[in-house]
Amino acid sequence: MATVLIVEDEYLVREVLKDDLTRAGYDVVTAADADEAIAILETRSDIHLVFTDIDMPGSMDGLKLAACVRDRWPPVHIILTTGKARPAEIPANALFIPKPYLGAAVVAAVRTFERM
Repeated sequence: MATVLIVEDEYLVREVLKDDLTRAGYDVVTAADADEAIAILETRSDIHLVFTDIDMPGSMDGLKLAACVRDRWPPVHIILTTGKARPAEIPANALFIPKPYLGAAVVAAVRTFERM
């Protein structure tokens, strides 16, 4: 199964989604911010998809992280989320899921990328 990188600064949100994706059969790696996510992506070649919150502390938010992923790791798929309004622009071929979301909705979104 594919490996998913969850980038979420809220620990409980991150862990609940990790459990949902693990139960669905995915390998899951987590990061609390974009800097940690970049470090993971630089050392692992098995990341298939990045699921990232947009609003995060640190040197970059989720939109900047998504742009970085699109530029440096083009094959990696991206799903963005936020509890605020959907951003006007998201990277090409990325999906957006508004918060609050159900784990089943995220699993379904991740599965859409399996056919790509």
